[in-house]
Amino acid sequence: MIEIKNITKTYKTGDFEFQALKGVSFDINDGEFVAIMGPSGSGKSTLMHILGCLDTPTSGNYQLDTKDVSVLSDDELADIRREKIGFVFQSFNLLPRASVVRNTILPLVYAGITKEERLEKAKIALASAGLDEIYFEHLSNQLSGGQIQRVAIARALVNNPSLILADEPTGNLDTKTGNIVLGTFQKLNEDFGRTIILITHEKEVAEHADRIIFIRDGLIVEDTKTHQKKSVRHLL
Repeated sequence: MIEIKNITKTYKTGDFEFQALKGVSFDINDGEFVAIMGPSGSGKSTLMHILGCLDTPTSGNYQLDTKDVSVLSDDELADIRREKIGFVFQSFNLLPRASVVRNTILPLVYAGITKEERLEKAKIALASAGLDEIYFEHLSNQLSGGQIQRVAIARALVNNPSLILADEPTGNLDTKTGNIVLGTFQKLNEDFGRTIILITHEKEVAEHADRIIFIRDGLIVEDTKTHQKKSVRHLL
């Protein structure tokens, strides 16, 4: 699904240059659950922006589903984000006074499909994310943190993307609630074959994935399979 070859990213401010990525290369297969881990300033956020087509590399090649996205225009990148990538963020980014269903439907509003089809897709996505139907008409500000993040996951799923990109998705949650959310990602990966990339600085979070790519100072220093993966699906 993903081929990254010799990706670099340099930021320039006046005469000052900072190289955030220094030649990063890796592949991610369809259906993998991968954690990209690193400390603050390691380059993982820059890499996440490139993987999510929110930014382009200074040099190198990025192919997503065999398409070279490293050379696309802003409008073309926006199309890729809408059609192929579902985002889950630490800050949830839900409308507090909108219902759960309304928040989930938002990515479909400009997709040219009927209201009935949007509603059906939203309900399927919410069920896949593990949210009980009794909460579908609740306002998002009436939910717990874990329930809110499940709505955010459903919103990421509603367009049926080929890739789910989760940026520190448990950062605002307590440990127990965070484990429930991680169990949701494990279920989506194992039962539905979703490709998931999880960005984190926490080793305990990364160990819920099947593979960990560790980045430091703009370089990949380790890429290993998780031999004793932590499973928290029993919490769902």
